[in-house]
Amino acid sequence: MLNTDEPRADDLTSLRSQVRGPVYTPGDSELPAEIATFNTAVAHHPAVVVGATGADDIAAAVRWAAARQLPVAVQATGHGAVVPVEDAMLITTHRMRQVTVDPQQRTAYIEAGARWRAVIEAAAKYGLAPLSGSSSSVGAVGYTLGGGVGLLGREYGFAADHVLSVDLVTADGQPRHVTADTDPELFWALRGGKGNFGIATAMRVRLFPVAALYAGGIFFAASSAADVLHAYRGWASTLPENASTSVALLRMPPLEQLPEPLRGKFVVHLRFSYHGPAAEGEDLLAPMRSAGAVVLEHVGELPYEATDMVHQDPTDPMPVWERGGLLHSIEADTVDTLLKVAGPEVEVPLIMVEIRLLGGALSRPASPPNAVAGREGAYSVYVIAPSPPPLKEIVPAVGGAVLEALGPWLMGTSLLNFLGAAATPQQVTAAWTPDIRTRLRAVKNSVDPGNLFRFGHAIGN
Repeated sequence: MLNTDEPRADDLTSLRSQVRGPVYTPGDSELPAEIATFNTAVAHHPAVVVGATGADDIAAAVRWAAARQLPVAVQATGHGAVVPVEDAMLITTHRMRQVTVDPQQRTAYIEAGARWRAVIEAAAKYGLAPLSGSSSSVGAVGYTLGGGVGLLGREYGFAADHVLSVDLVTADGQPRHVTADTDPELFWALRGGKGNFGIATAMRVRLFPVAALYAGGIFFAASSAADVLHAYRGWASTLPENASTSVALLRMPPLEQLPEPLRGKFVVHLRFSYHGPAAEGEDLLAPMRSAGAVVLEHVGELPYEATDMVHQDPTDPMPVWERGGLLHSIEADTVDTLLKVAGPEVEVPLIMVEIRLLGGALSRPASPPNAVAGREGAYSVYVIAPSPPPLKEIVPAVGGAVLEALGPWLMGTSLLNFLGAAATPQQVTAAWTPDIRTRLRAVKNSVDPGNLFRFGHAIGN
């Protein structure tokens, strides 16, 4: 039976004696900052929090919690919070930030709390780059074990495809060094199954000889939305694998820090990156430059350290509802349908609807194989809506209506990191194809039979 009582004082004394990091309980003044999330619509209420300083802290904390039948959750940067952690132990890993690059082997050792920014900067000294995502402030480990689609994904594959080892603490509180040789089935599941099988304390990944990209974005006026999306539909599928792109319908807030042409406007944001000579990238992008009325453009050669400029993801926490899916194709009717439910003529409380080109190396199996969701998709679709208290009850219906309208082109599966507000194991496991889903559950039953790790994108037993 689950023990949901608050830990006793003597229990907490025992826990504090076993870990080097801080231990917090409800009422501690430091607790709110320790457990803060990037999506502020998700608020944690843990019974106890351990601020881990290393793998030994995590192992001791898991053993302590397991002995008391207290479920365990983990948080690094707060970007991966999708469900509240209630009446459980929350282990925070943001103090674990070591990054070590081996330029000869072209690998990086990354601790659980390191953000992509640290990895990118460490690798750039050697003309190398990781398979990071659109924002360098996101935690590297959680992003990678959830799959990881970045600007180099169509050329090199998912970030999870290039994990060489994972240091893991399982539900028995034992540290493991997991590789394709030491535990092939668990290694398969970890790379794509995210936090369902334990707490990753570090990973080793491949790096790639990438110093710069021809990349950036073009903002088009609302009046050009239909023209741009229809042009995009024909153009994106012709791109070579060393080019990546997405297009987003954005409702920009009226904030003074935004450029005046974007402030409070509906715009269509085309994102593009090309790993190759700038002249070739410019030629590839040329058909889209003339697709509509350009409001603002910033495309050119970028050092890999500056690739946050491509998507320009938000940097400040905010409350949102988010959900994603996979499309098997984009047809003329797909574009028309999307504009009817989310275009500039519709009054809906949405921040963004994004269509992202997949394919290329993202569609091919990893070697060795892994459990990454989404290889079958031609495009991903991702919907984000603001979710402050006045809108919290209606935005799931509004965002859900967009995905429902796109139903004829949806595949039913999803990229795990873009799954968003999926709260039940059934919703989460729908991200994978049935064969992967069955195999993941078998690994879960083997390494976590008591379902100690049941938060985040949890698959259950």
